[in-house]
Amino acid sequence: MTPGQILHLHSWGCASSPPAVLLHGFTGYGGSWATQAEAFSAAGYRVLAPDLLGHGSSPAPARPDRYRMERAAGDLSSLLDANTDDPVHILGYSMGGRLALYFAQNYPAQVRSLTLESASPGLATESERAQRRERDNDLADRIEREGIAAFVDVWESLPLWKNQWKLLSAQQRRQLRAQRLRNRPAGLANSLRGIGAGAQPDLRPRLPALAAPTLLLAGGDDRKYVAVNQEMANLIPNANFVVIPQTGHNVHLERPSAFGCNVLSFWRYCDGDSREPHRRRAVASKEIENSN
Repeated sequence: MTPGQILHLHSWGCASSPPAVLLHGFTGYGGSWATQAEAFSAAGYRVLAPDLLGHGSSPAPARPDRYRMERAAGDLSSLLDANTDDPVHILGYSMGGRLALYFAQNYPAQVRSLTLESASPGLATESERAQRRERDNDLADRIEREGIAAFVDVWESLPLWKNQWKLLSAQQRRQLRAQRLRNRPAGLANSLRGIGAGAQPDLRPRLPALAAPTLLLAGGDDRKYVAVNQEMANLIPNANFVVIPQTGHNVHLERPSAFGCNVLSFWRYCDGDSREPHRRRAVASKEIENSN
């Protein structure tokens, strides 16, 4: 494969439309953005959603260092070079959000705007990173030893997903589980080892120099990530921080309407639509409830 063909790519919309790139989270794949991608393409955007390394139909290399943040960002840059000449609106969820932030810091010429959903800049101290690497390595070993089904049982029991039992239908939960079960043990295990939160550098020191207009999104019930994103909002010069109430970690799945409205409004503002207001803020619950 050439550098621009390493990642399997899903796409929606017209090739001449402004490009947007959506990066999925751990256990996801590019096609998991279909609902949002269809809405964004209907609104006039060309949407590109790659399967990140070890996920979906992209390769699952045996060496964990091939998954590292700098290699993943290089793959993404090559993918964009092969598919568009224009800077992109880049949106990343969770693991994909950490990659999107790193990409915006290291490939600024390819980024028109940055949207981070339930993302973080990484862990602040080497001690925290070492502890997280140990936990991630243990989980990776367990995935390889016990298989995907046993891992998914544990993964779905995490408190991180408690809102999905309230907000998603039984059919949606079955589809989400089926998607997770399609993953390969080696792909998920090496993704944890290579691009897990303990393996990435702390991106905080470079946040004040981030040039791209930035939208931060977090679910109101995901209190850890509300705090993390408030910290980022205080450090990024041109950041807009939105909290979606009564929502957990996966905002785009749990509150798709509010998620889509905020993202489209932000992109249109960045594209020069003067009708779309943009101001530095943390949005109150009632304001967001009105957009649902």
